[in-house]
Formats: sequence, C-alpha cells, structure tokens
Amino acid sequence: MTVFRPLTLMAGVNGSTPYQILDAGDGPVAEVVNPGGQAPLCLVCEHASAVIPPAIGTLGLAPEDRFSHAVWDIGGEALSRAFSLRLDAPLVLATVSRLVYDLNRPPEAPDAMPYQSGEIEVPGNRDLSDAEKAARTAQVYDPFHETLSDVLDGFETPPALVTIHSFAPVWHGTPRRTQLGLLHDADAGLATAMLTAADDTLVTHLNEPYSARDGVTHTLARHATARGLRNVMLEVRNDLLGETSDVDRIATYLANLLTIALARKAATA
Repeated sequence: MTVFRPLTLMAGVNGSTPYQILDAGDGPVAEVVNPGGQAPLCLVCEHASAVIPPAIGTLGLAPEDRFSHAVWDIGGEALSRAFSLRLDAPLVLATVSRLVYDLNRPPEAPDAMPYQSGEIEVPGNRDLSDAEKAARTAQVYDPFHETLSDVLDGFETPPALVTIHSFAPVWHGTPRRTQLGLLHDADAGLATAMLTAADDTLVTHLNEPYSARDGVTHTLARHATARGLRNVMLEVRNDLLGETSDVDRIATYLANLLTIALARKAATA
C-alpha cells in the first residue's frame, strides 16, 4: 500500500503550531527564469513541477499515478522555458506539484488542494485540517504569488501576462480534438487576437478545454485583470509535447502567434 507522511508540527509563534511543509533544502516555491528578459511579457507556469516535498511523502498516490497529469502539466516546464528563450521574456515557474497546492486557485477554492483529480485519488489531501490548509497556503501559495507580483513590479512599462499549461488528450474517456486552447479572464482581447492570427498548424479554440467558468483563470484575475494588463492563458494538449523537437516546434509557433497578436493589438490601441 502506498503511504504518505502527515505534516510535521513545528513550534509556532505565540503558542501556534503551524505545519512545516518545506525546509531550507527544498528551496523556494518559485523559480524566476531569465529575470533580465527584455520583452514586455511575463510568462508563468503554475503547474511546472512534479515535486512533492519529503515532509508529505507521496500524498498517498498510487505508484502509476506519481508522474501523471494530475501531478503536473506534462511538458509544461519544457514548453515554458523554450517560449521564454524565443521571446526573451521573464518566466516564473512553480517548483512544487499542484497536488501540494494548485497555484492557479485561490485558497478558498475546493480544488486548491484536491483529494481527487479526474479519476486519480489523492489520499494525502483528504480531510485536511484548517491548520494544514493554512500552512500550505502560507508556505506555497503566498510566496509564489508574491514572487510573481515582484517580477511584474520590475517592468518599466506594463507587460502582457501569459500563463502556460498543458492538458490531457483524453478526459473521462472522451478524446479531446482541441490541440491549443486560448483562454481569458475578463479581457478577451489578446486571446481573440491570437485566435484570429492562428493558422491550421494546431486545432485551436477559444476557451477550450476550459474557461473562466471552470475557475482556471485565478492567476490572470489576480495579477493581470487587477493591474489592467493584457493577458492570455495557453493550453497545449500534452501528447504534442513528448519530444524536444515537438516542444521546440510548438514554442516557435506560439511565440510567432503571440508576437503577431500583440502587434495587432498595439496597432489598434
């Protein structure tokens, strides 16, 4: 049987006993890639990592599920790094699994620390106490989004915010035809401009396979909508990201698509 370790209780301030998820050897929950990038863009990959800190073991995942799409966005990190390189844009990467905390969800969301993802059970997330949830929020969610805010504050002119994700080709037994999804929060401008610029390289749809109605645009809402920044969420089907050559091809295509869309938006501003 796959087991998980409960979080360790550490002595807190004023008699509190917060749960310790990360130690000094685990490093920060956000990695900033290419911080000196010159493009007026900030890239984000909230589901880049499959790392589960040793303090919480495997979260009870079955061995065959440990590196499944439930744990991370397969191909997301590689695509984000290639995208950052082509655009010369700063990139903020998560360094812990979305099963520890889904950084694209607010703390009050039921799926911020999901006990089930699709058909995959996550026993280590079932019946979490308020203290455990608060610890994950304080140690994972808060510092990640503070880092992203700091990166955005560092731009001389307001950048566009682009979040990068991948999705499974089959969901609950149903194949997904969409290969590239362009999602938006309150402002559809950049997503629509990219859709208009798209050719037949990838089967592309607006707000597929998810939309803001599914609660997946939290990062856009918190950081882009709140600041009045142009924004878009990119969703690439993960079976298209299996090889380095595939990642490079799609990163090049998306970089060109985004560049065209931004130029068109600037021309009509």
